[in-house]
Amino acid sequence: MKGEILNIKELGKLGFNAKPLWMFLVIAICVAFSLRTLLLIDASTLWGDELYTVGKSFLPSFRGMLGNLKGDMHPPLYDISLWVWGRLLGQSPVTLRLFSWLTYLAAGFIMVRQASVLSGASPRVVAIAMLFSFCSPYPIRFAIEGRSYSLLVFLVALLWWWRNAENRVFYGVAAGLAGLTHFYGMAIVLAVATWDGLKRRWDFVSPALLGVIPGLAYIFYAFDHLSTSGQASWIPRPSYGLFEEILARGIGIWPLPKLAIFALLIVILRRCGGLNICRRSKLPLLDRCGVMPSLLMVFGVVTISFIKPIAFSRYFVVLTPAAIPFLANQLGSWDLNRFGRSCCLFVLGLLLASWWGPGFADLDTGVSGIRESDQFRSVSQRTSGLVNRFSPRARMFNLSDHMELSMGRIPLDPEPWGNYSDLKSLLESSPLPKELWLANSSTSANRQLTALQSYQDQVESVGFTCHDRSADLSHARILQCEYIP
Repeated sequence: MKGEILNIKELGKLGFNAKPLWMFLVIAICVAFSLRTLLLIDASTLWGDELYTVGKSFLPSFRGMLGNLKGDMHPPLYDISLWVWGRLLGQSPVTLRLFSWLTYLAAGFIMVRQASVLSGASPRVVAIAMLFSFCSPYPIRFAIEGRSYSLLVFLVALLWWWRNAENRVFYGVAAGLAGLTHFYGMAIVLAVATWDGLKRRWDFVSPALLGVIPGLAYIFYAFDHLSTSGQASWIPRPSYGLFEEILARGIGIWPLPKLAIFALLIVILRRCGGLNICRRSKLPLLDRCGVMPSLLMVFGVVTISFIKPIAFSRYFVVLTPAAIPFLANQLGSWDLNRFGRSCCLFVLGLLLASWWGPGFADLDTGVSGIRESDQFRSVSQRTSGLVNRFSPRARMFNLSDHMELSMGRIPLDPEPWGNYSDLKSLLESSPLPKELWLANSSTSANRQLTALQSYQDQVESVGFTCHDRSADLSHARILQCEYIP
């Protein structure tokens, strides 16, 4: 591997030299994006997957948490880390998402360092890497989500860093941690082991293969749950829509028009901007950045997905630690004239504007507080203090109540939500309550909200009259059902 993979020791200590005024402007932009993300940390409801995280990781007992992980479809490192984090800082929506925000910052820092080292500490490359690492839609989208994606990006960035540093011990550790965080982390490790094997870098194949052993052990531990036919059944087979959605997550809204603008920009730069694209092989840089193993992983995942769909757009955030240093080095190597630089700055300004506005749409949801089309928080707050509450997603609402209680937004000791069997038992008792409440919230209005209809039919069949009390909620429904003998 020596002579092919960059040795960090030969470059000396990394430093960001020659910081002109525009570098401070870049830093200010990155800080603005990061702080705006942080300020939105509690702007929206915890959505379904985040509440699942709460149910797994915010448990009183560590042993109980470990036992709970056997019924999960993801490896356990994130949940274990979050349990420790919650015990130290408290278990609330803010601490849940703050963990992701901090790992988003750490991952961005490593990607910038990687890009800088690969370029010989070029200020231009550093600036581009900073903008991509801290401001682009993929990192921002998952920076304050109570899921494992920010931690995964951080660990994969470490994987590429220690691979380039030729530190086999830390490289193997990073491989093991990435595989224990997400199965796509394990897929990356297997892909890089395959790639290095093709290049006959056997001293780097063995640490990677040793690194996947803990993840494989977890698969064996939770095999009964992972092998059930219902796991990931909601993921469709690969199509052009998957590519377009990944592209949109990477560069923001209107991805195809943006690609057209980028293509036009290159034509203009080659004609009038002084751009002379070097025809020298880019394979060494693609190798050092981890792009080639990442593409090998994509090929493998997409191929498998035609048989068993596992390719989902949000999972491909795992590609960013390889893509960002590569793109920063490629774009930063362009030697342009004054007109060319002006064109690039104009397009970059448009890109940042599209990232600052619509790029935050999923995080900055306004008064509705919607996240991924869920409105659990609104329902928890509106039904707080009420009794006889029932829902097809009773567990989610109980977890939502617990999180709202931790923030002091609902009264103490809320009455637990019941499911369909609880409702049926209540209706078979005597006397019947004078009032009960039905509610639901979901990412799929046609599927989950209509699931409430069976509850409504059940209570109306015994004499209740239900009234909708959620006219202003777009992704939730609350029914007040009254019994008049």
